[in-house]
Amino acid sequence: MNLRAPLLALCLVAVPLAAFAQDFAHPWQPRSGDDWTDARLADVNAYAARYRDAFVDELVRYFDAPRELVEELVVDRRWAPGDVYQACAIARVSGRPCRAVLDAWAEGYGEGWEPIARRFGIEPDSPAELRLKQSLVDSYRRWARPIELDEALQRAARADPGG
Repeated sequence: MNLRAPLLALCLVAVPLAAFAQDFAHPWQPRSGDDWTDARLADVNAYAARYRDAFVDELVRYFDAPRELVEELVVDRRWAPGDVYQACAIARVSGRPCRAVLDAWAEGYGEGWEPIARRFGIEPDSPAELRLKQSLVDSYRRWARPIELDEALQRAARADPGG
């Protein structure tokens, strides 16, 4: 049996996905100040590499991000999807436009997400940070992806079992 054709077809599919997932315009270093968040954002990169349309739809529908902007950043400018996600989530929690947070990230990505989130009023271990983490949980549920809650989210779930 000749396995060259199926193997070649598999390589042609896998290589663009791998390139999309790893060849970002900026070095991937989220530095949100929270290991749980950093790990989830890295997983968002992997999810978006495989399910780009669902990722884009998520940001458009639930984070009020302009579709053209998300597609331009992720596809044309090769921004890490986790960074685009985090910007739009910070925007939603802070009541600011997604573009404003994306502009802050473009100027200060070398600092990581923690100081940028602080500029938008999201302090570590605050209710705003908890809402930011809950955004990830909500997206994972819509994507039917398993997610393990960190201690802060577990405490919040115990405090509000109906929410």
